[in-house]
Amino acid sequence: MLSLPVQVRIFVCSRPTDMRKSFDGLHGLVLEVLGQDPLSGDVFVFVNRRQDRVKILMWEGDGLAIWYKRLEAGTFQLPSGEGDSCELSSTQLAMLLGGVDLRTARKRKRYQRVV
Repeated sequence: MLSLPVQVRIFVCSRPTDMRKSFDGLHGLVLEVLGQDPLSGDVFVFVNRRQDRVKILMWEGDGLAIWYKRLEAGTFQLPSGEGDSCELSSTQLAMLLGGVDLRTARKRKRYQRVV
């Protein structure tokens, strides 16, 4: 399973992505569609039209890495966002990959320190 630090920023591309794209193609989507820097250390998530495949592109300090998952049954339920992307927490990404519908999941109240 994929493990990410809590403080990492995760961007989900809302546009359906051609899963034949590899490093260079996904790198271009991050720049053009998401408007982010692929070498920033952030994580970028792409889903195909049928929403049964997901690719995750991330910079690991010395090169790009791709994590790929194909579901045998069911689909990934992306959160509804405005525009071409939305941002998730690492917990939300784990839930998304685990099959939880983020639209119907409720977050319980937790302490947050005021900065």
